[in-house]
Amino acid sequence: MSGILFTGGRFLDVRAGVVKDGIDLLVEGDRIKEVSDTPIKAATARRVDLGGKVLMPGLIDAHIHIFLSEVNIQHLAGVPLTLLAAKAGVMMRNMLMRGFTTVRDTGGGDWGMQVASETGLVEGPRLFISGQAISQTGGHGDFRNRTQTEIECGCCSGLTYTTRIVDGVPEMIRAVRDELRKGANQIKIMVSGGVASQSDPLDSLQFRLDEIAAATEEARNWGSYVCAHAYSAEAVKRAVGQGVRSIEHGNLIDQEAVDLMKEKGAFLVPTLVAYDAMRRRGRDFGLTEYSLAKNEVVLEAGLRSLDMCRKTGVPICYGSDLLGQLQDDQSREFLIRSEVMPATEVIQSATVVNARLLQREGQLGELVPGAYADLLVVDGDPTRDLSLFQDQGAHIPAIMKAGRFYKNALGA
Repeated sequence: MSGILFTGGRFLDVRAGVVKDGIDLLVEGDRIKEVSDTPIKAATARRVDLGGKVLMPGLIDAHIHIFLSEVNIQHLAGVPLTLLAAKAGVMMRNMLMRGFTTVRDTGGGDWGMQVASETGLVEGPRLFISGQAISQTGGHGDFRNRTQTEIECGCCSGLTYTTRIVDGVPEMIRAVRDELRKGANQIKIMVSGGVASQSDPLDSLQFRLDEIAAATEEARNWGSYVCAHAYSAEAVKRAVGQGVRSIEHGNLIDQEAVDLMKEKGAFLVPTLVAYDAMRRRGRDFGLTEYSLAKNEVVLEAGLRSLDMCRKTGVPICYGSDLLGQLQDDQSREFLIRSEVMPATEVIQSATVVNARLLQREGQLGELVPGAYADLLVVDGDPTRDLSLFQDQGAHIPAIMKAGRFYKNALGA
Protein backbone atom coordinates (compact mmCIF):
# COMPACT_ATOMS: atom_id res chain seq x y z
CA MET A 1 0.00 0.00 0.00
CA SER A 2 1.48 3.36 -1.04
CA GLY A 3 -0.06 5.81 1.43
CA ILE A 4 0.52 9.52 2.04
CA LEU A 5 3.54 10.82 3.97
CA PHE A 6 3.31 14.22 5.67
CA THR A 7 6.66 15.81 6.36
CA GLY A 8 8.35 19.18 6.75
CA GLY A 9 5.80 20.73 9.06
CA ARG A 10 4.92 21.14 12.71
CA PHE A 11 2.79 18.69 14.70
CA LEU A 12 0.11 19.54 17.28
CA ASP A 13 0.13 17.00 20.10
CA VAL A 14 -3.32 17.78 21.46
CA ARG A 15 -2.98 15.73 24.64
CA ALA A 16 0.22 17.55 25.64
CA GLY A 17 -1.07 20.84 24.25
CA VAL A 18 2.20 21.57 22.45
CA VAL A 19 3.35 22.01 18.88
CA LYS A 20 6.37 19.87 17.99
CA ASP A 21 8.88 20.10 15.17
CA GLY A 22 10.41 17.26 13.16
CA ILE A 23 7.44 14.86 13.20
CA ASP A 24 6.56 12.73 10.17
CA LEU A 25 3.14 11.11 9.76
CA LEU A 26 2.21 8.27 7.39
CA VAL A 27 -1.38 7.57 6.29
CA GLU A 28 -2.38 4.24 4.78
CA GLY A 29 -5.95 3.73 3.68
CA ASP A 30 -8.30 5.49 6.11
CA ARG A 31 -5.96 5.21 9.12
CA ILE A 32 -2.76 6.67 10.49
CA LYS A 33 -0.06 4.07 10.06
CA GLU A 34 2.92 5.72 11.76
CA VAL A 35 3.94 8.87 13.62
CA SER A 36 7.66 9.39 14.22
CA ASP A 37 10.16 12.02 15.34
CA THR A 38 12.64 10.49 12.89
CA PRO A 39 12.18 10.35 9.09
CA ILE A 40 9.69 7.67 8.02
CA LYS A 41 10.85 5.48 5.16
CA ALA A 42 7.98 4.94 2.71
CA ALA A 43 9.39 4.87 -0.78
CA THR A 44 6.06 4.41 -2.56
CA ALA A 45 4.09 6.92 -0.48
CA ARG A 46 2.90 10.19 -1.91
CA ARG A 47 4.95 12.87 -0.18
CA VAL A 48 3.24 16.00 1.12
CA ASP A 49 5.61 18.76 2.24
CA LEU A 50 3.83 20.92 4.81
CA GLY A 51 6.21 23.83 4.41
CA GLY A 52 6.28 24.60 8.13
CA LYS A 53 2.50 24.59 8.56
CA VAL A 54 0.86 22.88 11.55
CA LEU A 55 -0.62 19.39 11.25
CA MET A 56 -3.42 18.67 13.75
CA PRO A 57 -6.43 16.37 14.23
CA GLY A 58 -9.74 17.15 12.60
CA LEU A 59 -12.18 18.99 14.85
CA ILE A 60 -15.24 17.44 16.51
CA ASP A 61 -18.49 19.31 17.26
CA ALA A 62 -20.58 17.37 19.77
CA HIS A 63 -23.84 19.32 19.43
CA ILE A 64 -25.24 20.12 16.00
CA HIS A 65 -28.58 19.72 14.20
CA ILE A 66 -28.29 19.07 10.47
CA PHE A 67 -32.05 19.07 9.92
CA LEU A 68 -32.92 22.22 11.88
CA SER A 69 -32.50 24.52 8.90
CA GLU A 70 -34.53 27.42 10.34
CA VAL A 71 -33.76 29.65 13.32
CA ASN A 72 -37.46 29.72 14.10
CA ILE A 73 -38.13 26.00 14.28
CA GLN A 74 -41.87 26.54 13.71
CA HIS A 75 -41.01 27.47 10.11
CA LEU A 76 -40.11 23.82 9.46
CA ALA A 77 -43.78 22.83 9.59
CA GLY A 78 -44.15 23.19 5.84
CA VAL A 79 -40.74 21.86 4.83
CA PRO A 80 -40.73 18.41 3.17
CA LEU A 81 -38.08 15.91 4.15
CA THR A 82 -36.53 15.99 0.68
CA LEU A 83 -35.77 19.69 1.03
CA LEU A 84 -34.62 19.12 4.59
CA ALA A 85 -32.09 16.53 3.39
CA ALA A 86 -30.85 18.78 0.59
CA LYS A 87 -30.25 21.64 3.02
CA ALA A 88 -28.57 19.25 5.45
CA GLY A 89 -26.12 18.20 2.74
CA VAL A 90 -25.06 21.81 2.23
CA MET A 91 -24.73 22.37 5.98
CA MET A 92 -22.56 19.27 6.36
CA ARG A 93 -20.18 20.25 3.58
CA ASN A 94 -19.80 23.72 5.11
CA MET A 95 -18.97 22.15 8.49
CA LEU A 96 -16.32 19.98 6.89
CA MET A 97 -14.79 22.98 5.15
CA ARG A 98 -14.47 24.69 8.56
CA GLY A 99 -12.36 21.75 9.72
CA PHE A 100 -15.00 19.67 11.52
CA THR A 101 -14.37 16.11 10.38
CA THR A 102 -16.74 14.57 12.97
CA VAL A 103 -20.02 15.87 14.40
CA ARG A 104 -22.63 14.54 16.81
CA ASP A 105 -26.21 15.35 15.84
CA THR A 106 -28.28 15.71 19.01
CA GLY A 107 -31.73 15.44 17.52
CA GLY A 108 -32.99 14.84 13.99
CA GLY A 109 -30.01 13.47 12.10
CA ASP A 110 -30.78 9.97 10.88
CA TRP A 111 -29.24 6.78 9.50
CA GLY A 112 -29.84 7.88 5.91
CA MET A 113 -27.69 11.01 6.21
CA GLN A 114 -25.09 9.05 8.16
CA VAL A 115 -24.78 6.53 5.32
CA ALA A 116 -24.76 9.33 2.74
CA SER A 117 -21.73 10.86 4.46
CA GLU A 118 -19.96 7.52 4.97
CA THR A 119 -20.33 6.55 1.32
CA GLY A 120 -19.45 9.96 -0.11
CA LEU A 121 -22.90 10.76 -1.52
CA VAL A 122 -22.71 13.83 0.72
CA GLU A 123 -19.37 15.47 1.44
CA GLY A 124 -19.53 16.05 5.14
CA PRO A 125 -18.17 15.11 8.56
CA ARG A 126 -18.41 11.67 10.11
CA LEU A 127 -21.85 11.72 11.70
CA PHE A 128 -22.95 10.35 15.08
CA ILE A 129 -26.74 10.40 15.29
CA SER A 130 -29.35 10.56 18.06
CA GLY A 131 -32.29 9.98 15.77
CA GLN A 132 -35.40 11.73 17.04
CA ALA A 133 -34.86 13.58 20.31
CA ILE A 134 -37.28 12.44 23.02
CA SER A 135 -39.59 14.95 24.74
CA GLN A 136 -42.50 14.72 27.12
CA THR A 137 -45.85 16.22 26.21
CA GLY A 138 -45.46 19.98 26.50
CA GLY A 139 -41.68 19.65 26.71
CA HIS A 140 -38.85 21.22 24.78
CA GLY A 141 -39.45 18.94 21.79
CA ASP A 142 -43.22 19.45 21.60
CA PHE A 143 -43.53 22.10 18.89
CA ARG A 144 -47.32 22.10 18.57
CA ASN A 145 -49.11 25.42 18.75
CA ARG A 146 -51.29 25.88 21.83
CA THR A 147 -54.38 25.47 19.62
CA GLN A 148 -53.28 22.04 18.35
CA THR A 149 -54.35 18.82 20.02
CA GLU A 150 -52.98 16.20 17.64
CA ILE A 151 -49.36 15.56 16.68
CA GLU A 152 -49.04 15.78 12.93
CA CYS A 153 -47.49 12.90 11.02
CA GLY A 154 -43.73 12.72 11.53
CA CYS A 155 -43.09 11.07 8.18
CA CYS A 156 -43.58 14.14 6.01
CA SER A 157 -43.05 17.28 8.11
CA GLY A 158 -39.69 18.80 8.91
CA LEU A 159 -41.06 20.08 12.22
CA THR A 160 -42.11 16.75 13.72
CA TYR A 161 -39.48 14.51 12.08
CA THR A 162 -36.73 15.62 14.46
CA THR A 163 -38.46 14.81 17.78
CA ARG A 164 -40.88 12.32 19.28
CA ILE A 165 -43.17 12.73 22.29
CA VAL A 166 -43.43 10.06 24.98
CA ASP A 167 -45.04 9.92 28.42
CA GLY A 168 -44.48 7.26 31.05
CA VAL A 169 -41.92 4.50 31.53
CA PRO A 170 -43.31 2.00 29.00
CA GLU A 171 -43.39 4.64 26.25
CA MET A 172 -39.87 5.76 27.14
CA ILE A 173 -38.53 2.20 26.97
CA ARG A 174 -40.20 1.68 23.62
CA ALA A 175 -38.91 5.00 22.21
CA VAL A 176 -35.30 4.41 23.28
CA ARG A 177 -35.31 0.88 21.90
CA ASP A 178 -36.85 2.14 18.67
CA GLU A 179 -34.26 4.91 18.14
CA LEU A 180 -31.46 2.43 18.80
CA ARG A 181 -33.09 0.05 16.32
CA LYS A 182 -33.07 2.84 13.75
CA GLY A 183 -29.33 3.28 14.21
CA ALA A 184 -28.92 5.93 16.92
CA ASN A 185 -25.39 6.13 18.34
CA GLN A 186 -26.71 7.86 21.46
CA ILE A 187 -30.10 8.88 22.86
CA LYS A 188 -31.17 12.49 23.41
CA ILE A 189 -33.82 13.44 25.98
CA MET A 190 -35.17 16.81 27.07
CA VAL A 191 -35.22 17.33 30.84
CA SER A 192 -35.81 21.08 31.03
CA GLY A 193 -37.35 23.95 29.12
CA GLY A 194 -35.48 25.53 26.24
CA VAL A 195 -34.95 28.72 24.29
CA ALA A 196 -36.41 27.69 20.92
CA SER A 197 -39.59 26.03 22.27
CA GLN A 198 -42.64 28.26 22.68
CA SER A 199 -44.71 26.59 25.41
CA ASP A 200 -42.39 25.66 28.27
CA PRO A 201 -40.72 27.81 30.94
CA LEU A 202 -36.93 27.72 30.86
CA ASP A 203 -36.69 26.36 34.40
CA SER A 204 -39.37 23.69 34.02
CA LEU A 205 -38.42 20.14 35.04
CA GLN A 206 -39.28 17.58 32.38
CA PHE A 207 -39.66 13.80 32.64
CA ARG A 208 -40.04 12.01 35.97
CA LEU A 209 -37.03 10.35 37.55
CA ASP A 210 -38.26 6.88 36.63
CA GLU A 211 -38.67 7.95 32.99
CA ILE A 212 -35.10 9.28 32.89
CA ALA A 213 -33.78 6.13 34.58
CA ALA A 214 -35.63 3.97 32.05
CA ALA A 215 -33.91 5.82 29.19
CA THR A 216 -30.41 5.48 30.63
CA GLU A 217 -30.88 1.79 31.49
CA GLU A 218 -32.03 0.92 27.97
CA ALA A 219 -29.17 2.87 26.40
CA ARG A 220 -26.60 1.17 28.65
CA ASN A 221 -28.04 -2.22 27.76
CA TRP A 222 -27.26 -1.40 24.13
CA GLY A 223 -23.73 -0.18 24.92
CA SER A 224 -24.79 3.40 24.33
CA TYR A 225 -25.60 6.40 26.55
CA VAL A 226 -28.03 9.29 27.06
CA CYS A 227 -27.36 12.97 26.58
CA ALA A 228 -29.81 15.44 28.07
CA HIS A 229 -30.87 18.95 27.19
CA ALA A 230 -30.81 20.72 30.58
CA TYR A 231 -30.37 24.28 31.84
CA SER A 232 -31.23 24.56 35.53
CA ALA A 233 -29.20 23.11 38.38
CA GLU A 234 -32.14 20.97 39.48
CA ALA A 235 -32.68 19.58 35.98
CA VAL A 236 -28.99 18.72 35.74
CA LYS A 237 -28.96 16.97 39.13
CA ARG A 238 -32.05 14.93 38.28
CA ALA A 239 -30.55 13.83 34.97
CA VAL A 240 -27.05 13.03 36.17
CA GLY A 241 -28.41 11.28 39.25
CA GLN A 242 -30.28 8.87 36.97
CA GLY A 243 -27.28 8.05 34.82
CA VAL A 244 -27.28 10.66 32.04
CA ARG A 245 -23.75 10.83 30.60
CA SER A 246 -23.63 14.30 29.05
CA ILE A 247 -25.40 17.53 29.88
CA GLU A 248 -26.12 19.72 26.88
CA HIS A 249 -25.97 23.47 27.68
CA GLY A 250 -26.09 23.50 31.52
CA ASN A 251 -25.93 27.29 31.70
CA LEU A 252 -27.83 27.68 34.98
CA ILE A 253 -26.01 25.05 37.05
CA ASP A 254 -24.74 25.59 40.58
CA GLN A 255 -21.76 24.14 42.44
CA GLU A 256 -23.79 21.27 43.87
CA ALA A 257 -24.75 20.18 40.36
CA VAL A 258 -21.17 20.56 39.17
CA ASP A 259 -19.89 18.43 42.05
CA LEU A 260 -22.40 15.71 41.19
CA MET A 261 -21.31 15.77 37.56
CA LYS A 262 -17.71 15.34 38.68
CA GLU A 263 -18.65 12.47 40.99
CA LYS A 264 -20.63 10.65 38.29
CA GLY A 265 -18.13 11.25 35.49
CA ALA A 266 -20.61 13.28 33.42
CA PHE A 267 -19.57 15.57 30.58
CA LEU A 268 -20.66 19.16 29.95
CA VAL A 269 -21.35 20.24 26.37
CA PRO A 270 -21.65 24.04 26.44
CA THR A 271 -23.07 25.75 23.36
CA LEU A 272 -22.31 29.37 24.08
CA VAL A 273 -22.12 30.54 20.49
CA ALA A 274 -25.79 29.63 19.96
CA TYR A 275 -26.96 32.29 22.43
CA ASP A 276 -24.43 34.82 21.16
CA ALA A 277 -25.63 34.32 17.58
CA MET A 278 -29.31 34.42 18.52
CA ARG A 279 -28.81 37.72 20.35
CA ARG A 280 -27.01 39.26 17.37
CA ARG A 281 -28.98 37.76 14.48
CA GLY A 282 -31.95 35.76 15.74
CA ARG A 283 -34.56 38.47 15.24
CA ASP A 284 -33.52 38.79 11.59
CA PHE A 285 -34.58 35.19 10.99
CA GLY A 286 -37.89 35.18 12.84
CA LEU A 287 -36.90 34.23 16.39
CA THR A 288 -39.80 35.19 18.65
CA GLU A 289 -39.61 37.75 21.45
CA TYR A 290 -40.42 34.94 23.90
CA SER A 291 -37.38 32.99 22.75
CA LEU A 292 -35.17 36.08 22.71
CA ALA A 293 -36.12 36.85 26.33
CA LYS A 294 -35.22 33.31 27.43
CA ASN A 295 -32.02 33.56 25.41
CA GLU A 296 -30.86 36.53 27.47
CA VAL A 297 -31.17 34.52 30.68
CA VAL A 298 -28.94 31.67 29.53
CA LEU A 299 -26.53 33.90 27.62
CA GLU A 300 -25.51 35.84 30.70
CA ALA A 301 -24.83 32.64 32.69
CA GLY A 302 -22.91 30.68 30.06
CA LEU A 303 -19.30 31.57 30.81
CA ARG A 304 -19.88 31.26 34.56
CA SER A 305 -21.10 27.66 34.24
CA LEU A 306 -18.20 26.75 31.98
CA ASP A 307 -15.70 28.25 34.41
CA MET A 308 -17.25 26.38 37.37
CA CYS A 309 -17.01 23.06 35.56
CA ARG A 310 -13.44 23.72 34.45
CA LYS A 311 -12.28 24.53 37.98
CA THR A 312 -14.02 21.44 39.40
CA GLY A 313 -12.59 19.08 36.80
CA VAL A 314 -15.74 18.22 34.83
CA PRO A 315 -14.73 17.28 31.26
CA ILE A 316 -15.81 20.06 28.90
CA CYS A 317 -16.74 19.22 25.33
CA TYR A 318 -17.13 21.44 22.26
CA GLY A 319 -20.63 22.10 20.92
CA SER A 320 -22.32 24.82 18.90
CA ASP A 321 -26.08 24.06 18.58
CA LEU A 322 -26.61 26.68 15.87
CA LEU A 323 -29.89 26.70 14.02
CA GLY A 324 -30.37 27.24 10.31
CA GLN A 325 -28.95 30.49 9.01
CA LEU A 326 -26.72 30.92 12.08
CA GLN A 327 -24.60 27.84 11.25
CA ASP A 328 -21.77 29.94 9.80
CA ASP A 329 -20.91 31.03 13.37
CA GLN A 330 -19.88 27.46 14.28
CA SER A 331 -16.19 28.24 14.87
CA ARG A 332 -16.88 31.39 16.88
CA GLU A 333 -17.31 29.11 19.90
CA PHE A 334 -13.49 28.93 20.06
CA LEU A 335 -13.23 32.68 20.61
CA ILE A 336 -16.04 32.87 23.18
CA ARG A 337 -14.54 30.11 25.31
CA SER A 338 -11.11 31.72 25.22
CA GLU A 339 -12.44 34.31 27.69
CA VAL A 340 -12.22 31.69 30.47
CA MET A 341 -10.15 28.84 28.99
CA PRO A 342 -6.59 28.65 27.59
CA ALA A 343 -6.45 28.01 23.84
CA THR A 344 -4.99 24.52 24.34
CA GLU A 345 -7.95 23.48 26.50
CA VAL A 346 -10.44 24.83 23.98
CA ILE A 347 -8.75 22.78 21.25
CA GLN A 348 -8.73 19.71 23.49
CA SER A 349 -12.47 20.09 24.03
CA ALA A 350 -12.96 19.87 20.23
CA THR A 351 -10.62 16.89 19.85
CA VAL A 352 -9.63 14.41 22.57
CA VAL A 353 -12.38 15.29 25.07
CA ASN A 354 -15.09 14.96 22.45
CA ALA A 355 -13.55 11.68 21.27
CA ARG A 356 -13.91 10.34 24.82
CA LEU A 357 -17.53 11.48 24.92
CA LEU A 358 -18.19 9.66 21.64
CA GLN A 359 -16.55 6.50 23.05
CA ARG A 360 -13.92 6.68 20.31
CA GLU A 361 -10.68 7.38 22.20
CA GLY A 362 -7.64 6.49 20.15
CA GLN A 363 -9.73 6.52 16.96
CA LEU A 364 -10.78 10.17 16.71
CA GLY A 365 -9.51 13.51 17.98
CA GLU A 366 -5.76 12.80 17.92
CA LEU A 367 -3.05 11.82 15.47
CA VAL A 368 -1.82 8.45 16.73
CA PRO A 369 -1.18 5.12 14.98
CA GLY A 370 -4.45 3.31 14.39
CA ALA A 371 -6.62 6.41 14.53
CA TYR A 372 -8.70 7.53 11.59
CA ALA A 373 -6.74 9.79 9.25
CA ASP A 374 -8.84 12.86 10.05
CA LEU A 375 -6.47 15.79 9.97
CA LEU A 376 -6.09 19.47 9.23
CA VAL A 377 -3.18 21.53 7.97
CA VAL A 378 -3.34 24.98 9.59
CA ASP A 379 -1.53 28.07 8.38
CA GLY A 380 -0.19 29.01 11.81
CA ASP A 381 -0.17 27.82 15.43
CA PRO A 382 -3.76 27.58 16.76
CA THR A 383 -2.52 27.17 20.34
CA ARG A 384 -1.41 30.78 20.07
CA ASP A 385 -4.14 32.11 17.80
CA LEU A 386 -7.66 30.64 17.84
CA SER A 387 -8.70 33.06 15.10
CA LEU A 388 -7.08 30.58 12.70
CA PHE A 389 -10.33 28.58 12.97
CA GLN A 390 -12.41 31.56 11.83
CA ASP A 391 -13.38 32.78 8.35
CA GLN A 392 -15.02 29.54 7.19
CA GLY A 393 -11.79 27.55 6.94
CA ALA A 394 -9.77 30.18 5.09
CA HIS A 395 -6.70 29.46 7.26
CA ILE A 396 -6.94 25.69 6.80
CA PRO A 397 -5.37 24.87 3.42
CA ALA A 398 -5.86 21.11 3.71
CA ILE A 399 -8.61 18.94 5.20
CA MET A 400 -8.53 15.13 5.23
CA LYS A 401 -11.20 12.76 6.51
CA ALA A 402 -10.58 9.00 6.65
CA GLY A 403 -7.52 9.29 4.44
CA ARG A 404 -9.21 11.31 1.68
CA PHE A 405 -8.45 14.96 0.95
CA TYR A 406 -11.60 17.06 0.80
CA LYS A 407 -9.54 20.20 0.47
CA ASN A 408 -5.89 20.48 -0.58
CA ALA A 409 -4.37 23.83 -1.42
CA LEU A 410 -0.82 22.73 -0.56
CA GLY A 411 0.22 22.16 -4.15
CA ALA A 412 1.18 18.59 -3.29
